[in-house]
Amino acid sequence: MQGQALPGFRDSYPEELALRNYIFTTWRDVARRYGFQEYDGPPLEPLELYVEKSGEELVQQLYTFEDRGGRKVALRPEMTPTLARMVGARAQALKKPIRWFSIPQLFRYERQQRGRLKEHFQLNMDIIGEPGPAADAEVMAAALDTLRAFDLGPSDVRLRVSDRRIVAAHLAARYQVSGTELPGVLAGLDKWDRNPAETDAILRKVLGNDTRVGPILGFMSGLREQADALQRLPVAEPLNECCSRLEAMGLRQFVEVDFRIVRGLAYYTGVVFELFDAGNSLRAICGGGRYDDLLKEISGIDLPCVGFGMGDVVLGELLREHGKQPEAPTQLDAFLVAVGGEDVDPVLKLASQLRGGGLAVEYALRNQPIRKQLELAAARGAPRAVIIGPDERKAKVAIVRDLKTGRQRKVSLAKVRKGIFR
Repeated sequence: MQGQALPGFRDSYPEELALRNYIFTTWRDVARRYGFQEYDGPPLEPLELYVEKSGEELVQQLYTFEDRGGRKVALRPEMTPTLARMVGARAQALKKPIRWFSIPQLFRYERQQRGRLKEHFQLNMDIIGEPGPAADAEVMAAALDTLRAFDLGPSDVRLRVSDRRIVAAHLAARYQVSGTELPGVLAGLDKWDRNPAETDAILRKVLGNDTRVGPILGFMSGLREQADALQRLPVAEPLNECCSRLEAMGLRQFVEVDFRIVRGLAYYTGVVFELFDAGNSLRAICGGGRYDDLLKEISGIDLPCVGFGMGDVVLGELLREHGKQPEAPTQLDAFLVAVGGEDVDPVLKLASQLRGGGLAVEYALRNQPIRKQLELAAARGAPRAVIIGPDERKAKVAIVRDLKTGRQRKVSLAKVRKGIFR
């Protein structure tokens, strides 16, 4: 329908943009504190960058088309393949480990629902070139500190940690899941918490109406109870070290080991994690893990990688639930009021001087009664009005009115020109 945004896309009015800018500012601040450098890439990439790298489900959600040069392209649905391509192009020149972050806008053609749209912005933080669990723990700590920066604590959010290698080893040993079947099985198990029926359907598609489906579903439903036993296995050493490092950082109270977290994207190779609200009423706030093979598959450069993505849609829902949505900031320092037509030029001169000094000021763009100008000043959220009329010009003063209290005083124009309103 004309006049409306496409389904799943957002118009950002000032109040919505205030929340987004608050999120972006906090993201950048935490990334800076962790020593990450910001990068960006193109929103349009070759289609083959995603095919067979991200998994069948994501490929089906691509916005894809053929451009006028006959190239098959896609709007980026995620940032990790772009990151792998960019790092691969300059791998020899980059000091390792690489700490990069980005805030891209991403596009996925999927069903709109709470916490999920067809476009969103996402914080991506990645460490490249460090294979050990220290890097895994570092990005998990960054994800948790991002939520802590919004004044959310362990009673508000939980980090659920797992290791795909442990789950994959059990699927292979106990249920004879082959290497070619494994990505599809893990993609199905990724949906277990949200929709067990969908998990069943995916497993039957991958495995056929196989006698393994029922036992695998039973295995998945009992994974939480088996967590302690699985953590005692030798293969769980990297996961246990991650948890120990998070405890040393004072973050262990946020963390729970949950082997039902497997992440649906095909390229994950080891430790994986997701952040949820404590009430588990929203989709995952954040998800990530280790993807050691992706860089080699895309660029031929063999470097280990770990990182996460945190979307602004679910995070925005969570902040609103907790009453942490900021108001649209007041932009103006003052609203200038001309009493009569002869006062317009002095107001224009004063506006130019104040703006040149870095202050934000506005004035009426056509002649209006003082009452109308003051109404506009209040509507703009200006804290004060600076009124100039013939008497004020003669006395070289301005009347400064506090628009909250209504009190006003005369202030010399020399002070006002310097931004001093008292």
